[in-house]
This record gives sequence, structure tokens and C-alpha cells, in this order.
Amino acid sequence: MRYLITGGAGFIGSHLAERLLKRSEHVVLLDNLSTGSMENIRHLKGSEKLEYHLDGIENRQLLAELVDDADVIIHLAAAVGVKLIVESPVRTIETNVNGTQLILEAACKKKKLLLIASTSEVYGKNTQVPFREDADLVLGPTTKGRWSYAASKALDEFLALSYWKEKKQPVIVARFFNTVGPRQTGRYGMVLPNFVKRAIEQAPIEVYGDGTQSRCFCDVRDTVEAVLRLIPLEQAIGEVVNIGNTEEVTMENLAKIVKQRTGSSSPIQFIPYDKAYEPGFEDMMRRVPCIDKLHALTGFRPQTSLVEIIDRVSAYFRQEDGLLGAPAAVKRSIASV
Repeated sequence: MRYLITGGAGFIGSHLAERLLKRSEHVVLLDNLSTGSMENIRHLKGSEKLEYHLDGIENRQLLAELVDDADVIIHLAAAVGVKLIVESPVRTIETNVNGTQLILEAACKKKKLLLIASTSEVYGKNTQVPFREDADLVLGPTTKGRWSYAASKALDEFLALSYWKEKKQPVIVARFFNTVGPRQTGRYGMVLPNFVKRAIEQAPIEVYGDGTQSRCFCDVRDTVEAVLRLIPLEQAIGEVVNIGNTEEVTMENLAKIVKQRTGSSSPIQFIPYDKAYEPGFEDMMRRVPCIDKLHALTGFRPQTSLVEIIDRVSAYFRQEDGLLGAPAAVKRSIASV
């Protein structure tokens, strides 16, 4: 099989590529490196079955060629991270909506199977936890830029499902819930890598809001496993499927667990949302997936514990810190942690 992964040099894309190459699949990556990094895939470049293109989806000719050669397309390219979304709402909307439109048009010409990555953000301010795929999406007002990401990803889903219903373009929509693990950067506001990195550095761990908001974190290996189990299933086509862990933790307790697991003496500081992001910033108190549909379709449930996830992220950052100035070959040897 030949897989095309957009956003392939990103955090999830690089892990997915790594897993597919271990299965001896042909993998083609497309990434403009706006949020991805060559460091994420450097250890894969020696594989004869890997091909990568440093370009954007808007290069229609290249996209058409790559889609034509592919058996399956996994669309991960998107604006990511709350910080980036708040600071660059135009980029967020254009990247997500235009990119998805282009990949759908290209895939539809040849009816190539397309899995589109969506997000738990689309549930917005819904309070009916756990979130089921058929639940209402409750977004805030358009005057709050924070909701632009959720709205753009919801539109991506509408587009994808419309292509399936109207044009019979095979699509699967996967809603990711806080996928985390080695190689994820905290640059764009991802909470877990930020907590772990600051704990290792003995710097203050900054918890936004009052810390009572809760989330569930899914190990990237589990996310990849769920995606690869969904792809071959005809009954998954035209469906929206949650992918996430159901182990819930408040942000205050997450900071405490990170401190304990890293042996850190970092103080925990609470930063008001208005100071962390923008005046009037709104957040959701809980975000927990119902994964019954995923289990019914695939027989799989993500189950990597939060403690194990934190330990894996911590080990990665410690290795990175220890390798500053180390030879490139040594860095590559640990890149697949």
C-alpha cells in the first residue's frame, strides 16, 4: 500500500510514518514545515520506502500527482495549538478550510480513501460528558477568536461528509482528543509538553485559569493504532469516530503529577486566561470522549496510562537536553523514542 500523509513532518504525522515504514508500507509525506519539523522525520530519511515533499497542499499540480499515486490519504495538515489559534485566526481558518477543500477535490477525482483528522474542539462548550459523535456542537460567539479553530474543523467535517453523501468520495473523520507523546513541541500552547519541559528545567509550571478544567490525554501510539485500524474498514467510511483516552485529569492535578514523576521542585503558578491568551478567552471545563464507537468498529480502546505518557515525554526531553551538541548520528538513534 502507498500512503500519502499531509502534515507528515508534524508530531502525529511523523509517528504514523514511522509505524507504516515498520510495516514495510510505502509512505509519502507532504509538509510545508509551518508547524512541522525535519527533525521529526530525520531518522526516517534512510528508508527506501519513504518519499517526502517540502511543499504545501496549495501546490495543486504536486498534490494531484501525489494523490494519483496514493492508495490511502491521511490528512493531518492543519493549524494546531491554542496559542497559534488565538494569535493567528486568519491563518487558522484559511489553513484548515482551504487545505481540506483542496485535498477533498483531489481525492474525489480518483475516489481515493481519505481519512481526515478533526478534533475534540468541535464539541465546544457542550457539557454532556462524555462526548458522543452525534452530540450537539456548542460553539461560542464569532467575536471570540478562540472558537475559530473549532468552527474551521467543524466545517472540514461538513465538507468531508458532504463529499461522501453527494459524490461518494470515501472519507473517514477521526476526532482526536489531546494526542501527546515524544516529539510534540509546546511551542503552540500544548499543555503536557510545556508542563514537562518546565518541570525538568525547575521553572514555574504555569496553569492557565484556576486549574479545575479537565482533559484526557491519548498516547500518540494509541492514536496511530486507532487510525490504522479504521482505515481498512468499509463500515468506517462516512463515519465520525472519536479517538482518545478516557482517563480524566484536572490541569492542577496534571501539574502535580508531572512534578512528582519528574522529581521537580518547580512551583505551580496560576495564570489568568486574560493574561495567558486574550481578554474574554473562553475555555471548556471538561473534555472526555466516548470511545464506544471506536471499540465497536475496531475492537480497540486507547489505554496507555497518563503516568506512562508523562514518563515517555519526560524521557524524550531529557534525552534532547543531553544531546545538545551531540553528533547527528547519536541524535537520530534516539529520535524514535
